[in-house]
Amino acid sequence: MHSEPEFIVFTGPMFSGKTSRLLSLLDRYKYQNKRVIAFKPQIDNRYSLSEISSHGGWKFPAVCISNGADMLEYLSQIDEDLPPQVIAVDEAFMMPGVAESLVWLYKNGFSIVVSSLEMSAAGKPFVEMEKIFPWATQIEKCASVCTICGKDAHYTHKKQTGGYEIEVGGSELYEPRCHTHHILINLASAEQ
Repeated sequence: MHSEPEFIVFTGPMFSGKTSRLLSLLDRYKYQNKRVIAFKPQIDNRYSLSEISSHGGWKFPAVCISNGADMLEYLSQIDEDLPPQVIAVDEAFMMPGVAESLVWLYKNGFSIVVSSLEMSAAGKPFVEMEKIFPWATQIEKCASVCTICGKDAHYTHKKQTGGYEIEVGGSELYEPRCHTHHILINLASAEQ
C-alpha cells in the first residue's frame, strides 16, 4: 500500500485510448517494483478472458469478476505478507458495486487505477462512475476521433438501435462522435 495512495481514472468514449493509458501506467508501476493486481468484467470477452487488452493489442493479466464483492473476496484470499499496492480495474461501469469496493480500498491505503466509459451511448452517466469520480485524485478525459468529421470525439455512438444499455462490442457496434454528430447529445441537431 502507498503512504499517499492515488485514485486515477481514465475515461472517455470508445476508442479513446483509456485502456492503453491504464496499461501504460501499470507497466510503469511494474518498473517501480510495485505489486499490481488487475480486474476486468467477466462479461467483457472481446479479446481475452484472462487479460485486460487494448484495441491496439497491449495486454496485462487480469482476474475476471462480476461485481465489487467478487473483487473484495478475491483480494481477501491473497497472502497478507505480499498484498498488492495497486488495484487496477478496466471497464468499471460493467461491474455493479465496484465503486463502493474501490472507495473502501482507497480509504485503506491502496492506489486505484480505473479505465472506463463514463456514460452510455444514450448520454446517461453510468452509476458506478458517478460514485467513483468524487474520490478520484486524478481524472483524465480521453478524446477519440469523430468518425464523421475527424474532430475530437467525447461521446460514444451506438450504430444499432434497441438492445441493452450495456452491450459488449467493438467497432461493429460503436463509434466515437463529436458533439455536432451525436444526435442524442446535440439536441439542437436532433430538433432540426
